[in-house]
Amino acid sequence: VSLGLGVAVVSSLVNGSTFVLQKKGIVRAKRRGTSYLTDIVWWAGTIAMAVGQIGNFLAYTAVPTVLVTPLGALGVPFGSILASYLLKEKLNILGKLGCLLSCAGSVVLIIHSPKSESVTTQAELEEKLTNPVFVGYLCIVLLMLLLLIFWIAPAHGPTNIMVYISICSLLGSFTVPSTKGIGLAAQDIFHNNPSSQRALCLCLVLLAVLGCSIIVQFRYINKALECFDSSVFGAIYYVVFTTLVLLASAILFREWSNVGLVDFLGMACGFTTVSVGIVLIQVFKEFNFNLGEMNKSNMKTD
Repeated sequence: VSLGLGVAVVSSLVNGSTFVLQKKGIVRAKRRGTSYLTDIVWWAGTIAMAVGQIGNFLAYTAVPTVLVTPLGALGVPFGSILASYLLKEKLNILGKLGCLLSCAGSVVLIIHSPKSESVTTQAELEEKLTNPVFVGYLCIVLLMLLLLIFWIAPAHGPTNIMVYISICSLLGSFTVPSTKGIGLAAQDIFHNNPSSQRALCLCLVLLAVLGCSIIVQFRYINKALECFDSSVFGAIYYVVFTTLVLLASAILFREWSNVGLVDFLGMACGFTTVSVGIVLIQVFKEFNFNLGEMNKSNMKTD
């Protein structure tokens, strides 16, 4: 569990840098009048994204989903600090306080997270995947994705940040459970028993779903970074993505069934603290607010 936590934390920090590096590459390419596909900084961000996803995959196989996903909050303050240097985006005293709150909330999440898995075998995974409630949820998600991608995104995507964020976050309902499922199915693939063939088929299906989801997310993340501020996108994306992934994981894996009332309240408080920190980082980023001005105003009042 400790190793999984460490991998999750490192992956969060790496993922926090991806949007900033990709945005920097897009800005550099626009300035030169070329495609961002030719920019080395954009490729650095893309490689960092791949490394972060591999780290997430390893973390999901070691610790519960309800712990790994919220820990992505650590990437938000890291990305905001990086953006203030590379992209000259503002990070005032409230933003720095938001970074501190995000980190504190993440620590609370770690302390109160589930300590054991609710699904540990391929047979249990197959049973969960065919559950009517989860199948119904996936059908609703697919319908919403079709509406967003083919009707809403072409008309409103470049002007409304929530369109692209909704597409990427809803796809998280497929990517995270698929990643978790691949790790479980892979355990039985190399065993010489009748279930190994079923495990291989399940693993291939989940790999196909995961690959398609990542490709579509990658496309819309870059569309969003072309139109919107990287740190704003990263912060809102974290909150929406985490909420939807936790919902999908709760329906599929039922990891919340192992959480007592105190731990549940602790995780709720941790997630709320993280969300408040993210709001402070982003909503008040345009305010020219610093400690020096506060001291001056207090001296005038005296």
